[in-house]
Amino acid sequence: MNKLSHRVRVLQPSATLSISQKARALKAQGRDIVSLSAGEPDFDTPVHIRKAGCAAIESGKTRYTNVDGLPELKDAVIGKFRRDNHLEFTPVQISVAPGGKAILFNALLATLNPGDEVILPTPCWVSTPEIVKFCGAKPVFLPCTAHDGFKLRPEALAAALTSRTRWFILNSPCNPTGAVYSRAELQAFGAILHQYTDVLVLSDDIYEPIRYDGVPFATLAEVVPSLQNRCLTMNGVSKAYAMTGWRIGYAGGPEWLVKGMADIMAQSTSNPSTISQWAAVEALNGPQGFLVDWVKSWQKRRDLVMKALEPVEGLSIIKPEGAFYLFVKCQDCLGKTTTGGRVLHDDIVFAEALLQETGVALVPGTAFHSPGFVRLSFATDEATLIEACNRLALFCQSLKA
Repeated sequence: MNKLSHRVRVLQPSATLSISQKARALKAQGRDIVSLSAGEPDFDTPVHIRKAGCAAIESGKTRYTNVDGLPELKDAVIGKFRRDNHLEFTPVQISVAPGGKAILFNALLATLNPGDEVILPTPCWVSTPEIVKFCGAKPVFLPCTAHDGFKLRPEALAAALTSRTRWFILNSPCNPTGAVYSRAELQAFGAILHQYTDVLVLSDDIYEPIRYDGVPFATLAEVVPSLQNRCLTMNGVSKAYAMTGWRIGYAGGPEWLVKGMADIMAQSTSNPSTISQWAAVEALNGPQGFLVDWVKSWQKRRDLVMKALEPVEGLSIIKPEGAFYLFVKCQDCLGKTTTGGRVLHDDIVFAEALLQETGVALVPGTAFHSPGFVRLSFATDEATLIEACNRLALFCQSLKA
């Protein structure tokens, strides 16, 4: 009577949500917890966006909308793609869903069949391979090393493409590494993908504006226009506008694909929150200047954390070019024993012991299919980051061989 379906039983729980829940549980017990596990901005949603949401409520804009988005929001998305990415779409090529995760889920569910393969450079976002498996397809992991800046090499992509490949998914700036692909690197991928006309491309651009040191942004459909008819360019308001809880993701792509995604939404979630959609209209059409200050703040915090952790024996860091994470190599700490008597067999045990013994919550790299690392979010205030770094440094320094 209590037997779950096979598709549910193959899913692995989200490691980021799991570690955050453990941290909250310990905090509820009275423990002094410093959580750097969540992937969301620490800033409040800007006032003008919040006011737009409140105005929608007060004016009675609380009813159903079109399944895949208000016309006004689709127009705002079209304007954003034109303004920032030099991409042209029509409303029937735009999908709006309850978050970027829903965009990804709808796209893959609409297109994948058993036996299909999806190419994923790793480290990759924790949910992507689980959604692929849920759809009955196979994730094909292509490891990207720290030596290569956590970026996929074109020859690795060429070697992995087969007649079974249905999607190639690329996330830039990347969660969890912060790697950002250049125009030249994207052009190299395009040259290879031209030979595989049945392969769809999903460009996950959710961290687009969060880049440091003047690193430019480019997206595949912009750099390789001939791919636009089989490329889904995905984005959202969660990261750029501190609207994680508002749950609005969007994408531009081929009309046939967008219609398939809408058909799925029509029988699952229906439209995203009407109130959130009106707030997202203001987010995309309204002032964008606050982002400059946010990015400056995150870059300062990135540099602060790197300065604190680079001298720590056992840890190694590659400077992220975007997003708000450090993907810290802890491989040299593994095999050692903590003051609490735990042997650090792998990065999962490392993260668990760190949380239990110091109160610092990080996400193990295994969750991103890159064992031997932990992910640290620096999207929090400087005092919290300094405290977390001090605890992490003492934890590593106290390990015994």
